[in-house]
Amino acid sequence: MKKQLALLFTMLIAASAFAQADRNSAIYKIILAKDSLLFDVGFNTCNMRQVESLLSDTLKFYHDKDGISGKAKFLADLRNGICSSQANRQVKRFLVKESTEIYPLYKNGVLYGAVQNGEHLFSEKREAQAGVAKFTNVWQLEDGEWKLVTSFSFDHKAYEGKNEGYPTFDSNAEIERWLKENKVPTLGIGIIDGGKLQQVKVFGEVAKGGAAPYNTIFNVASLTKPVTAMVALRLVSMGKWSLDDPVYKYWVDPDIANDPRSKKITTRHILSHQTGFPNWRWMNDGHKLTFLFDPGTGYQYSGEGMEYLRKALERKFGKSLQQLASELIFQPLKMNDTKYVWDKNVDTTRLAVGYDKDGKAYEVVKNKTPNAADDLLTTVEDYGNFLAAVVNGDGLTKKVFDEMTTNQVATTKGKHFGLGFEIYDLGNGELALSHGGSDKGVQTIIFILPKKKQGLLIFTNSDTGISVYEALLKHYLGKKGQVIVDIETK
Repeated sequence: MKKQLALLFTMLIAASAFAQADRNSAIYKIILAKDSLLFDVGFNTCNMRQVESLLSDTLKFYHDKDGISGKAKFLADLRNGICSSQANRQVKRFLVKESTEIYPLYKNGVLYGAVQNGEHLFSEKREAQAGVAKFTNVWQLEDGEWKLVTSFSFDHKAYEGKNEGYPTFDSNAEIERWLKENKVPTLGIGIIDGGKLQQVKVFGEVAKGGAAPYNTIFNVASLTKPVTAMVALRLVSMGKWSLDDPVYKYWVDPDIANDPRSKKITTRHILSHQTGFPNWRWMNDGHKLTFLFDPGTGYQYSGEGMEYLRKALERKFGKSLQQLASELIFQPLKMNDTKYVWDKNVDTTRLAVGYDKDGKAYEVVKNKTPNAADDLLTTVEDYGNFLAAVVNGDGLTKKVFDEMTTNQVATTKGKHFGLGFEIYDLGNGELALSHGGSDKGVQTIIFILPKKKQGLLIFTNSDTGISVYEALLKHYLGKKGQVIVDIETK
């Protein structure tokens, strides 16, 4: 044991020579992904093969209550203990993400490992009193693969804080079973509370046989639109764009160039879906863009409107929508996995491929030109941080934020559209801003509650993904979720 302790402390001293890894750095994301695969996908579901694949053959595990274990003993204790058929498995381990510190380890300037410090929670049930402990994990590259070589779990005690970090379902295994029943290969959940993203949970597989890491990349379909809307609203807040000036001086589509109504379209009309355009021009006979009604006189959800805005913004600023979004949103919020276009930097090993109801994979969409209305690539963490910024009004003047959350036009079932988001009246002066995304192999939806600074993100990669919405809304948003369900089902 003294040898192992000496090795660990030597590593810790070496780590102190380098700065703690930034939360958006590659090494930080790699180690958190490995942690998620080891515990969320492996330990918490008793997937012994998954656990074993991430442990070094030389593993040494030090526990302040249970002593020292090597790899064989650790696996045997897990298999014959809480993962035995008689154990009625309920014990789960959850990372307190905010406590995590990652320190890279180098030899002659070459990265060979990392030290992970933090706290983790253990609970038999969400309602039961949990245990909390500190831990130090040493990860090392072995033949190009990250393996856990040394682990300390210590300072175990009863947890007296709030239930932050707990899952909202008691059993990850039950969630996985539920997803299979609903033919949903991958589910991503994000929880915003107090104006901050507090939880990211990802379940299932990114592809057949590939466990989904916490930073799985999703195509979120029409959840692209709120991002485009925020690009415009931030420009409005900066005094560089106008909500109510006609956009024709920057862009007029050739299909409607001779229609005088083309000179009436404003950004307000576009963001509240009052342009008069159909959703997509290809839905029309002749596939030409036309007006269904005069701008500002009715509601018609329209992807064409968002694309119209993109072209106007690009003409005005001489930059692509990708560049504008990067400067105004992605870079400030460190949304490093979010983009409108497909490029060589997309990590396909983390991509949630879309599936139909029969489990057949769709072809992956690889846009080379930004689409303002569709096909954004992002992660739960990235989009959750984006929504946290929205609910906090970051980058917006109070006037613009108020416009965004004010009813602009009636939609359906007593709802309204604001600017970029549909608005639900939850009663007692409380609103929920929402948007959904639906494409082949994509079902996504988000809700944010500005008054409480709360939010919920649900990402799925299946045509059947909508089948899990109701249960998740009720479970995560409680009575407010029930109000939303009631509105949609009345």
